[in-house]
Amino acid sequence: MNPTPTEPTASPWRLSSLALAMGLSSLGTSIANVALPTFARDFAASFPAVQWVVLAYLLAVTTALVLVGRLGDLFGRRRLMLAGMAVFVVGSLAAAASGSLAWLVAARVVQGLGAAVMMALAMALVGDSVPKANTGRAMGLLGTMSAVGTALGPTLGGGLVATLGWPSIFLFTAALGAFAFVLAARHLPQEATPARLQAFDLPGTALLAAALAAYALSMTLPGEDTGTLRVALLVLALVLAALFVVVESRTATPLLRLGLFREPGIGTGFAMSVLANTVAMTTVVVGPFHLARALGLGPAAVGLAMAAGPAMAALAGVPAGRAVDRFGSRRVMRLGLLAMVAGCLAFATIPMDFGVASYVLPLVLTTAGFATFQAANNTAVVMAMPAPQRGLVSALLTLSRNLGLVTGASAMGAVFLAGTGATALAQADAAAVAAGTRVAFAAAALLVAIAFAVALAPVRAAAVERGRA
Repeated sequence: MNPTPTEPTASPWRLSSLALAMGLSSLGTSIANVALPTFARDFAASFPAVQWVVLAYLLAVTTALVLVGRLGDLFGRRRLMLAGMAVFVVGSLAAAASGSLAWLVAARVVQGLGAAVMMALAMALVGDSVPKANTGRAMGLLGTMSAVGTALGPTLGGGLVATLGWPSIFLFTAALGAFAFVLAARHLPQEATPARLQAFDLPGTALLAAALAAYALSMTLPGEDTGTLRVALLVLALVLAALFVVVESRTATPLLRLGLFREPGIGTGFAMSVLANTVAMTTVVVGPFHLARALGLGPAAVGLAMAAGPAMAALAGVPAGRAVDRFGSRRVMRLGLLAMVAGCLAFATIPMDFGVASYVLPLVLTTAGFATFQAANNTAVVMAMPAPQRGLVSALLTLSRNLGLVTGASAMGAVFLAGTGATALAQADAAAVAAGTRVAFAAAALLVAIAFAVALAPVRAAAVERGRA
């Protein structure tokens, strides 16, 4: 179908720049993890201290997403995307030049702020850069690049650290970021000058950022003796979130219009995204323990088996997007969720007598379903909103992904440990670990079943038309 005069024309370079931005922001999340032991040695720091190299990036991304999405709608998404890419490059160069752990952590905060812009605006810019008939496959490509970036990080980072030293991982991301900047500057469509900013909700912005930071920190705080602090941070996050709702309901120019969540398909899309990403993180948290402790695999075999998940997500993304364009987002979304339910139930029921296949086959089914759901849900949510609000909606969608991931890492890890019947994983034998896996994925299947029930809810005709539901 040829684009109408009001639609953007198809350009592979435009889409490539957005896909690269999405992949680069995901790569930044995972590429530094493998270097943590090296940081601890070179900076003479404890392991909990060097974990802040990862946490700083995650917290910066999580707290800034909604703000940058809103700013993109106000000042122009292309402008802010280019600025975010530049900030990412500066943060990467500063990290490479770090002479102390404190400097490195600060540089990772800067890098994370740039990544937040790329994550928040890549999906929104799809609507400005891709014909509507191709939106599903574009969203599928972004999902593929996100999976590739996450999966490639540890392997690429390990190779660079081993051969060129840890600064090379940040020099590599700086070079890739500079290339993405040039590509985006040349090929992203120009935009009309947006309306001047009349007022900005600083109290709401501060409250939301603090609430998100407290929640993310409560879910990811390193160390085993931080239970009281975790609870305190979680309570603080809930109090700040309640204050945010009060402030937003009373201000004339809110950062986030609360009625947005009552829009057809928007609130449900966010809720399903949180649930699905919580389940996706379960495979990452439980997998290494199950494969090593229950099935007795060595480190190399564990890594190879775990790689099947991101590989399948990468392979399924673009075909899922094409299916969205052909059959509509709602049908494909429900199919993806059903595949996730089936995969989780397989995790929980297939006997260990099948060996590594008892984990890899359910992993492939679950991640293929997750990639399919992501392509459909992202398309439905972003396209359900008028163009002036797509930056904020895209940022919220990315935020729901991050919240699901950090919740899955903490909550589903706790469910897994409880399922083993041990007070610590070091005390659990192979049978106990296998039991924990079954319990964790039975709970995961329940979460996806709830998401599927939400997906069955009717959507008003106007939203169906906009989101091709």
